[in-house]
Amino acid sequence: MAYQTLQQEYLQIPAVTRAYTTACVLTTAAVQLEIITPFQLYFNPDLILKNYQVWRLITNFLFFGPVGFNFLFNMIFLYRYCRMLEEGSFRGRTADFVFMFLFGGLLMTIFGTFVSLVFLGQAFTIMLVYVWSRRNPHVRMNFFGLLNFQAPFLPWVLMGFSLLLGNSIIVDLLGIAVGHVYFFLEDVFPNQPGGGRWLKTPSIIKMLFDTPEEDANYNPLPEERPGGFAWGEGQRLGG
Repeated sequence: MAYQTLQQEYLQIPAVTRAYTTACVLTTAAVQLEIITPFQLYFNPDLILKNYQVWRLITNFLFFGPVGFNFLFNMIFLYRYCRMLEEGSFRGRTADFVFMFLFGGLLMTIFGTFVSLVFLGQAFTIMLVYVWSRRNPHVRMNFFGLLNFQAPFLPWVLMGFSLLLGNSIIVDLLGIAVGHVYFFLEDVFPNQPGGGRWLKTPSIIKMLFDTPEEDANYNPLPEERPGGFAWGEGQRLGG
């Protein structure tokens, strides 16, 4: 009975969120069990171009470090904001959500080359947080019961907290930058005088991922929970 309940809950998670978080957990488990090593996963342009190790373009987004508090915090943030986006502004638009993944991943790969980052999963999480926060500007947030602010300040609060912990903020800045580029091109520029829609989901992606009908009985995760989230998870996103 418990297994069936767990299975049902798992299958209730939206498809993209379920696939990405599962891949991250399985990748980390494989490293912990020493089936693979981080050296086989990290982003290395030379190995990709010269040795054709193209899987590194994907695996560097799947590893968040060894199992521990940092990994747990990253998974909580990744799962929560990825799911809220998929069930919120991307509900019924799975192809568009997948295209955002591809667009964000491509930009991060390009930028990551110049800042010498070898794992980009944490920056990708910050990107998801940024996009969600800009699309939900009136949601009130609470950080450890000490700081109240509107949702758009969340990525900056997390970056500031990372700085206080003595961590590098390059990862946070990369995620914010890519998130802002996507938000601007998708939500801002098309509504400007003379603006237009530059980001268009390719028809092949729509054909693969969009379904004609949604499940009318599906109960989405609420996007707005003012003061209802345990912000202990916010300790670190940047590694």
